[in-house]
Amino acid sequence: MKILLATHWLVPHVGGVWNFMQQLKYRLELLGHEVDLLGNSPDYKKIHIVNRGLELSKDHLVPMLEAKLTPQAAPGLNQHFAIRHYELERYCMELAAAYFGLEQYDLIHTQDIFSARSLGRVKPKRTPLISHVHGSVTQEMTDYYRDHPEAGVNESSPAWRYFPAVEYHAAMGSDLMITANQWCKNILVHRCGIPDYRITVFQYGLDAEAFWAKYREGSTLRRPLGKKVIICPARLVHVKGIHVLISALAILKQMRSDWVCWIAGDGDLRSQLEAQTYSASLQHDVFFLGEHHNVPSLLKEADIFTHTCIQDNQPFSVMEAQMAGLPSVVSSAGGLPEMVTHGQTGLIAPVGDPLATAQFLYLLLEKDEYRKQLGQNAKAFALQHWSMDKMISRMLKIYEGAILQKSG
Repeated sequence: MKILLATHWLVPHVGGVWNFMQQLKYRLELLGHEVDLLGNSPDYKKIHIVNRGLELSKDHLVPMLEAKLTPQAAPGLNQHFAIRHYELERYCMELAAAYFGLEQYDLIHTQDIFSARSLGRVKPKRTPLISHVHGSVTQEMTDYYRDHPEAGVNESSPAWRYFPAVEYHAAMGSDLMITANQWCKNILVHRCGIPDYRITVFQYGLDAEAFWAKYREGSTLRRPLGKKVIICPARLVHVKGIHVLISALAILKQMRSDWVCWIAGDGDLRSQLEAQTYSASLQHDVFFLGEHHNVPSLLKEADIFTHTCIQDNQPFSVMEAQMAGLPSVVSSAGGLPEMVTHGQTGLIAPVGDPLATAQFLYLLLEKDEYRKQLGQNAKAFALQHWSMDKMISRMLKIYEGAILQKSG
């Protein structure tokens, strides 16, 4: 098969969607398939097929679109700047995909609602479209608007209704939609009105061989003497909840000081989070490592994994931490309760609750045997559940079924 993996998001990127696309491409090509990767360039200025060197600048597309999509000609698109932004982006992807040519592909597999909506409108009718959603844009945006009333968006606003509508049309324009957990499917069904039968659920896989290769490399970074290491690999953006973690660590510091926290990742909020760390007098306890290309090597040095996100789907960071045999202290956001069993493979704190997070971190620092037992349970769970072979087998069955249905 010749397969197009496509996303609205950046390629390449440091996030989980790009990791997923790379792993899927690698495994599919080992089986003899040909795979292309389409998405936005890292500067958002081009749409490109990154592995083939094909690109189309948005500078050629946006002026033409703006001339056509005036407030008079497209009043719905111009109701709110967020709607206008995403619709212009969507049209750019449609035009670029049509320019590159979609007739060459046996199947298209998108990785978000915007690329699904875009390619669903311009692909050949005979070409199956599988849409994968790695989280809920609807949930993320409504949470954002609730937290930022200054944006002036409420439940009666067009921008509030826009994202569920895009999710709905993305699903209805696809042959099948895939989610990694029941949490995401429930949102798609109950909030976006997508029929249950159009969505299938199965978890991601983790490339264990690649993970262990990086794990064995080791890191030049070493734990301070007499300290345990709490690790949080995450992008420094609001939805990852690093501000909650720092507040929790400020509480933990009042209880005990036999720990350090490594935060591996970068993002727009780095300076703000570093300032929060200094304000809490944690500058000698919390270390911002920046973007790190070998997180497994850091996990080898760590004792406790934490992820205090506001929303997340099925983070690779949790899968890797479990594979490394670390117990987790995570929030109850998104799909995390389907990954971590409270009291068995880790501990789950309510979203945005620094006190509960601090108490759970304290418990794992205090009780060595309990911490180690949770870590052993987490590793056993990971080895059983995060099988890349199983995920690829399921994916190929879906591909083959979709192609068969289109040809029938």
